[in-house]
Amino acid sequence: MTTTKPVAHREWAMLVLTALSAFCIYSCMYAFRKPFTVAGYTTAHSFLGVDYKIWLVMAQSIGYTLSKFLGIGFIGGLHAGGRAGAIIKLVTIAWVALFFFAIVPSPWNIVFLLINGLPLGVIYGLVFSYLEGRRATELLGAVLSASFIFASGFTQSAGSYILHQWEVSEWWMPFITGALFFPLLIFCTWLLNKTPQPSDADLAARTKRQPMTKKERITFFKTFMPGLLLLIITYIMLTILRDYRSNFASNIWSELGNSGNAAIFTQSEIPASLMVLLLMGLLVFVRNNIKALMVNHIIIFIGLAVSVTATYLFGKNLLSPFWWMTLTGVGLYMGYVPFNCMLFERLIASFKYMGNAGFIIYVADSFGYLGSNIILVVKNFMNVHLNWSTFFAKMIYLSSFIGFVLIFISAFYFFRKYRHSEKLSYNNG
Repeated sequence: MTTTKPVAHREWAMLVLTALSAFCIYSCMYAFRKPFTVAGYTTAHSFLGVDYKIWLVMAQSIGYTLSKFLGIGFIGGLHAGGRAGAIIKLVTIAWVALFFFAIVPSPWNIVFLLINGLPLGVIYGLVFSYLEGRRATELLGAVLSASFIFASGFTQSAGSYILHQWEVSEWWMPFITGALFFPLLIFCTWLLNKTPQPSDADLAARTKRQPMTKKERITFFKTFMPGLLLLIITYIMLTILRDYRSNFASNIWSELGNSGNAAIFTQSEIPASLMVLLLMGLLVFVRNNIKALMVNHIIIFIGLAVSVTATYLFGKNLLSPFWWMTLTGVGLYMGYVPFNCMLFERLIASFKYMGNAGFIIYVADSFGYLGSNIILVVKNFMNVHLNWSTFFAKMIYLSSFIGFVLIFISAFYFFRKYRHSEKLSYNNG
């Protein structure tokens, strides 16, 4: 079903401003989440026989995962008022937690990384709520998605620079990095809050977005349960790969012979950012919602293929370490990003469901990060005697081949369900 005309030229200035504001807010959020991962924390003793950094990564990840589960109801029932204030307050809590992380001795400061992760998990949903339900949601979402690809590497580079060039201790470096980004976060949140509500043309193209009660959320999930389960399982695997690659990038790069190079965290993410921005942005021109939903499935499939192909070539010494990490990033984010905006946005629009995409994004996200935590436990507590890069490669092989099957079946399910709903609509009309 074809929707209304493209976004009018007079709206582009506002769209650009909205996109840049969302990009900056989420990039700044990463400055409170990722910089600590570039430090080794070798001055701290291992805790219960496990490397101290692993405890820190797990603590923050557990807090972030809990936040995702809480976000299912919070984002699903979100009203427009108070969103900007919530963003500032939640990030401030995360920043204060980094202050206590710096002043409280180990191992007691582990708990402050958990507190740091707890408020940050809902920031994406708060920012995305300004963007969904518009004819240009793909373009806006592509910019937002590019932010967490770019920002992950950029904020790690910033943290590494502060750590090595400013000679700030590894305990204070996360707090100092956050302080540098906090003023920009406040300004861009104020700017994003000026975004107008979706227009009548937006509502006609994508359906009205509104808060959902618990009963409505359960009904939605039951309505599309087979397809959603296939997608969520695929997303769990992609989240595990993406999170592992991000959290232990410094460990993997060190094994690959690139330790101490602060810029490499950013350099390896730029191609992924540009590729995702291009592909996802172009989806705004696919005005037929069910076609766009199918294109999202194809992009995920191709992303998995890029990752597994790059890993195979690297294993055969046909690809350098830099290009292996870069291309796996491109492939993983091609698979990962559609779930964070475009896939569920077009699912709701295709079936003209009254609700919001943020709710189902958080269902997928919560289980995705739960899977990531489970893999951390398996890798570090179950005597898996593989180095960081080898374990990453093996996970890519396993996840990609399972993902190929699940995405194919999911596309078939949703297309068939759409055809059935159109037939019923025609017969009842």
